Parts: sequence; C-alpha cells; structure tokens
Amino acid sequence: MKKIALLAFLSFLLSASLFAQNNKKGAVVKFEDLVHDYGSIFQGADGICEFKFTNTGDEPLVLSSVRSSCGCTVPSYPKDPILPGQSNFIKVSYDTKRLGPISKQITVVSNATEPTIQLSIKGNILQKPNEILPEKQVNEGFTPTAN
Repeated sequence: MKKIALLAFLSFLLSASLFAQNNKKGAVVKFEDLVHDYGSIFQGADGICEFKFTNTGDEPLVLSSVRSSCGCTVPSYPKDPILPGQSNFIKVSYDTKRLGPISKQITVVSNATEPTIQLSIKGNILQKPNEILPEKQVNEGFTPTAN
C-alpha cells in the first residue's frame, strides 16, 4: 500500500512539473507575412521590403541572426530585445540591377519557441525600357528675326 501511495505521489509530481513546463510560453515571433512578392519590376527599381513581426510570447524576443541565401539580398534587423507585445520589422534590400526571376530566402534565428523561420522574397526584374526623347518640331521656311 505504501508503494502504491509513493508511486501515485511521484506520478503526481512528475505530471505537475510537465504541466508547468508546457505552460511556460517563452518568446513567440509572429510574422504578418512570410513571403514578399515584388511582382514584375524594372531594373534599378526600389528593392526594399519589410517583414513586420510581433513578439506574442511572455518573454523578450532576441534575434540572434538574420542572413540571406545570397549577397544580392541584404537583411537588417533589430539588435535589441523585443519585449512581449511589441512589434518591429526586418528590412530586406534586394539588388535590382540583376535581370530575371527572384527567389531568395532569409533565415531568421532567435530565442523564440520556433527558433528558425524562413522568409522569402520573389518577383521578376524586367529590363528598363530605353527613354525616347521627343523629336524637335521644325517648321520649314521659318526664318528667325531679330527684334
């Protein structure tokens, strides 16, 4: 009987500690969008976009690393902790001098419950059209006169 009571007591303690660990939320990062689609834009256009996020957890969120899949995509991110309930953004700059389709990944590493998140940018860079200047209209037989 003592063994059963001891076993029941130990089971209760184990269950209580597991429940307490599951109740602890920690930092939780929630992005508004995981993909930014530039659509079709011309060469040399503004290649900057922002990924807004909020810390919906109960502990400060710290972004330890934000890196892109190539050097043509440069992310910048907040270095200070984001407190629970606060929002911020990751700014991504893509070099639009390159022509053709875009498909790049940005990896976000943090102390959140989901420690690694993939963001994406996509689109298509079109060659910038040549500017055509209007031709000057000249009237035949017109002679300028001095006043």
